[in-house]
Amino acid sequence: MWTGEGEAKVLYVHTHGVEDPGRCATPFFLAAAAAASDCEVAIYFTMYGPTLLQNDVVDKIGPKGDRGQPLRYFIDQARGVGVRFLVCQPSLELNDLALEDLIDDVEMIGGAAFNDLAIDADAVVSF
Repeated sequence: MWTGEGEAKVLYVHTHGVEDPGRCATPFFLAAAAAASDCEVAIYFTMYGPTLLQNDVVDKIGPKGDRGQPLRYFIDQARGVGVRFLVCQPSLELNDLALEDLIDDVEMIGGAAFNDLAIDADAVVSF
């Protein structure tokens, strides 16, 4: 499922969702930094992670008060440097979501595809 040859491959696993907004931006920020450093990067959203990708949520989640940017800012940064967003199909069901409820360009993959990505990755980082 990785597309590049010779590039370092980093897979981020995002398990926290809207109920834990303090953990939402960091994986996007780190993924964007890795992609800008010529790594091939994907973020896999599982457990409650898919809730962060809802169309009606990305502009509402962010730091408390006026400190920092909304989640969409970090999503756009990551997307702009080629980070792939992958979502776990059973986790969509867990959160009563469908792929259509999410932002554009999110790919749904199953457990076998995730395992292949993790095995082939140079680094797997979990949040």
